[in-house]
Amino acid sequence: MKEYFALLGVLLASLSLAAQKPQTALYTVGSATASPGEKATGVIPVPAGTDLGSNIPVVVFQGRQTGPVLAIAAGAHGTEYASIIAAEQLISVINPEELAGTVILLPLINLNSFEQKVPHVNPTDGKNMNRMYPGSLNGTQTDRVSYFITSQVVERCDYFIDMHGGDLDESLRPYSYWSKSGNEKQDSISRDMLLAFGLDHIIIVTDRPRDPQQSRYLETTASTRGKPSITVEAGSAGTTDSDDVTALVAGSLNVMRYLKMLPHPPERVQNPVWLDSQIAVLAEQTGIFYPLVKKGTYAQKGMKLGYITDYFGKTIFEARAPISGVVLFISAVPSMKKGDSIASMAAPAPDPRLGQPEKTNAP
Repeated sequence: MKEYFALLGVLLASLSLAAQKPQTALYTVGSATASPGEKATGVIPVPAGTDLGSNIPVVVFQGRQTGPVLAIAAGAHGTEYASIIAAEQLISVINPEELAGTVILLPLINLNSFEQKVPHVNPTDGKNMNRMYPGSLNGTQTDRVSYFITSQVVERCDYFIDMHGGDLDESLRPYSYWSKSGNEKQDSISRDMLLAFGLDHIIIVTDRPRDPQQSRYLETTASTRGKPSITVEAGSAGTTDSDDVTALVAGSLNVMRYLKMLPHPPERVQNPVWLDSQIAVLAEQTGIFYPLVKKGTYAQKGMKLGYITDYFGKTIFEARAPISGVVLFISAVPSMKKGDSIASMAAPAPDPRLGQPEKTNAP
């Protein structure tokens, strides 16, 4: 019986793709123009202002058949290497001949962070490139990059995936965010995108900005403009572990199957762990940090996560779990100053699907 339904699903997916109309138009983003069935590479030029300009790498995949526009971005933090390598792999993995619709891929947003190995911020202006959206033409480089991504990518797509991971100083276990917009249909689609992506820990977020002009985050910029959007995190402390890279590549392709952009029905993570919003554990002293737990640890409230010593080895601060929950990431380096993030935790949450019919079809 299982084999019958599997075969039926493949047949229905194939019929759905066959019913789609041939793509006839070119698609251009920045200097990249793709014809139907083609892939094109180029840049989105960002002009100089009060500081240097930039050229954001972009790849456009234009399918043979009509369909939605999916945007995928990586490298907002240039030392979250697993997400950047995953995006680069997608360049060769996505076959526009099989594609229904269009994929816009931004494989590396924060060039200076990547090239100079600076975590968290753009070293050109010291700003976090995932906190300044929707951007401004009159601001510094980060503001201008954000403006062009908003206007040339976010506002032109139908769905959005923002890929992240553990920065150089973060030992992170894979997880994703379900940021609820308040629009039931949109939230249902974004939830199903996450289940198709396949990471087994999902954080439910309800406090993101609702004003499109104060969206702050890249995913929220898409969400506040009515586009179902997700943020996914895999990769740890500057590594490019094959499991993390594979999870990001496979997840992106599976979302494309869910959106009927690729043939065959999507797989879904069956029993995800749903989590409440993150709680940061901050350093109250400057010194040398020693972790006592690993990423992914389930810690009880009050459990010691690590400690900080002064430069003579005397313990000056003990970091304890503020809640009972999972350690999403913990500092991967000994360097610690007051106010830095030692760890991030989230508590288990009820399954939001309980009492609701399970979705089986893409939008």
